[in-house]
Formats: sequence, C-alpha cells, structure tokens
Amino acid sequence: MPPPVRIVLGSLLMVAGVALIAVALLGLRRKLPRNRWFGVRTSATLRSNAAFTVANQVAGAPLGAAGAVAAAGGVALLAGADGTLAWALLAVSGAGATVLAGVGGVAGDRAASAVQPAPLEPSACAGTCAGCDLVAGCRDATAGANAAADRA
Repeated sequence: MPPPVRIVLGSLLMVAGVALIAVALLGLRRKLPRNRWFGVRTSATLRSNAAFTVANQVAGAPLGAAGAVAAAGGVALLAGADGTLAWALLAVSGAGATVLAGVGGVAGDRAASAVQPAPLEPSACAGTCAGCDLVAGCRDATAGANAAADRA
C-alpha cells in the first residue's frame, strides 16, 4: 500500500474510532441529546427522549468496542504497517467496527421499542369545537349542551 493511501486510510479509521467512542461514552452516561446526526436513530428511538436515551445507553458498549477496533486499525496503519498486512488490517478493522456498530444499533433499537410511550396529556378542548366556537375558543361538552338548551 502506498504511504499516502496508508496515511489517509489510517487517519479516517482514527477519526471514525474517536467519533464512535465519543458517542458511546455520551450514550452510556445518558448525556447524548436526541438528534438526527449521532447515536442510534430509528423510528423507535426518535419517538421520545426517554427511548433515545435508553437506546443509546444500551448501544454504548458495542459502539465503544467498534470505536476501539477502528482506532486500533488506524494506529496500526499509521505506525507503518505495509503490504498485505496493511490491507488485512484495513479490512478486519473496518468490518469489525461495522459489525459491532450494527450490533449496538440493533440492541439500541430493541431497547427503545420496549420503552412505553408517555401518556397523552388531556387536551384543553373537550372535543366539541366546531364552527363559530373556534372564534370564541373551546367549550366543554356540558357548556355546549347548556347553551343549546338555553336557546331552545
């Protein structure tokens, strides 16, 4: 493997490893906020803050291991591994990090699916809003029935 290619691929593995380790540590500590860029992001995990937090806490250990594998491969490439050994390190560390990150994602998604959704808050409106009631605001069902009886 030519040295420039080895340096670029080793650096990419290092950056990916450090990023995975950072996300894993934040997830394990329950400090990773719900977002669309980092962590386990599935429909189950993005359903609520609690589901996202639990999913990323469960996925933290496999993601940390994936980061360690990627970083170790990057260090070995940057240290001067050459020839067939360099390609083997790249393949093994890349595949290992991908598989471990996938395991973490599946485990996190399953954990998020087990989180019960928060109960819905009762609406300020009792469901009787219609027509000109929208202008005056919502009335509860008894107020609507009393107003109809008063008009008759």
